[in-house]
Amino acid sequence: MEKKEDKLKEVISHAKEYGFVFPSSEIYDGLTATYDYGQLGAELKNNIKNYWWTSMVQMHEEIVGLDAAIFMHPKTWKASGHVDAFNDPLIDNKDSKKRYRADVLVEEHIEKYREKIKKDVAKGKKKFGDDFDEAQFLATNPNVKRNQSKIDELEGQLSKILESDDLEGLKAMIDDLGIACPLSGSKNWTEVRQFNLMFATELGSLAGDAAKIYLRPETAQGIFVNFLNVQKTGRMKVPFGIAQIGKAFRNEIVARQFIFRMREFEQMEMQYFVRPGEELKWYEYWKEKRTKWHKALGLGEDYYRHHDHLKLAHYANAAADIEFDFPMGFKELEGIHSRTDFDLRKHEEFSGKKMQFFDPELNKNYIPYVIETSVGLDRMFLAVLSASLKNEVLEDGSERVVLSIPPALAPYKVAVMPLTKKDGLPDKAREIIDGLKFDFNCQYDEKDSIGKRYRRQDAIGTPYHVTVDHQTLEDNTVTIRDRDTMQQERVSVQDLHRIIDEKVSMRKLLEFIEKH
Repeated sequence: MEKKEDKLKEVISHAKEYGFVFPSSEIYDGLTATYDYGQLGAELKNNIKNYWWTSMVQMHEEIVGLDAAIFMHPKTWKASGHVDAFNDPLIDNKDSKKRYRADVLVEEHIEKYREKIKKDVAKGKKKFGDDFDEAQFLATNPNVKRNQSKIDELEGQLSKILESDDLEGLKAMIDDLGIACPLSGSKNWTEVRQFNLMFATELGSLAGDAAKIYLRPETAQGIFVNFLNVQKTGRMKVPFGIAQIGKAFRNEIVARQFIFRMREFEQMEMQYFVRPGEELKWYEYWKEKRTKWHKALGLGEDYYRHHDHLKLAHYANAAADIEFDFPMGFKELEGIHSRTDFDLRKHEEFSGKKMQFFDPELNKNYIPYVIETSVGLDRMFLAVLSASLKNEVLEDGSERVVLSIPPALAPYKVAVMPLTKKDGLPDKAREIIDGLKFDFNCQYDEKDSIGKRYRRQDAIGTPYHVTVDHQTLEDNTVTIRDRDTMQQERVSVQDLHRIIDEKVSMRKLLEFIEKH
């Protein structure tokens, strides 16, 4: 079985080799935890954005979009609590000189017990086959019960420590559990300290505190400060949502694991404004809706799980993550938070402007409560890439690398290939592309043997490969090959648009979310 760290290396290597992701400023030896999206990466990223935006804004008449500025008035971040409370508990290993999130070290230790349970379940399935009752096994197996008891005990302990910001307690927990530095194996730790994650800069020619502003650490505040502008100009009635895709910046000390945690990243967020008292109903609704959005891609049910937060943020009364099984294990992909009225109330307090909605049905003013859905675009990109990258052994014993990206997200939808570079075949191939390019991103490919071209297109995730040969000139038919099944069939050029559209259309994904 392939090791997790090997899988991540494989993903990073494939991403670079085929033009998905490059290290930033590579000719100057790069910049830590900063990456550039290459020609195929930019396409995949745009397609993920389009899928999110279409499902969020186009499919919901009560949700509208926004594109707020990255720079905001510094009072924004005082009001939001980021100036005083946007900290991570960090710990240094004295021997390796590496810095870690102290709470994450404990969470990764707890995860080891979960892995033991998964192994016991796998053994049980192997032993009992179809007769295996997983629920009964989890409830009765002594090993599972012992490990689950340990998980519950440690999570309870960690939760109390984080709630009370007990840094000494967190250090004591790391010591008591005998947690070692993953790099050096050393248990020689410093004390735990808080570190603010915001990037500060200065505005204009003035220096000093008066001109100090921040690169936004999240996109949500741009939505909150525009709450009244959007509500009034859009004549929006509660419940309604505001969606935004944009860059955010965090001075992550522990930025690692490829594009999973970067200092400059992109978020796809939607803030949904609801009546006070109805927030938990909508919280459950969006938790379910967002899970469907992810699962519609067909990457596999086993890749997802929900994780309720041990420590709630200062603004939340409920919070959960949709976690994804990345090459590094299960990590947060999307957060769903019930933010109460914290943000709008704080902005009302700091700005002196009323952030209220008049509800004609209730005949009263109130500050709406907010449900937030926030997915990291870069993490979504990594999830799609890592789950899609496969090494397949074919029936004849040969191997192929295939990127089985969901067709609606694939950078190129179809590759058109003349069998040879002569006899008018390239011209015919170009003519076919001219008919398809208005609706589909196409690639013309004439280099190497047809077999090598198929392999290349498999490796970049192109769902369909069309070969133009001498018969095409006679009867206007081509061979179309399916990336996933590798099946080939002869079809008329006139039918190409319909066949491709049926497979790559985003409509199927959107219909799945609506119907299920």
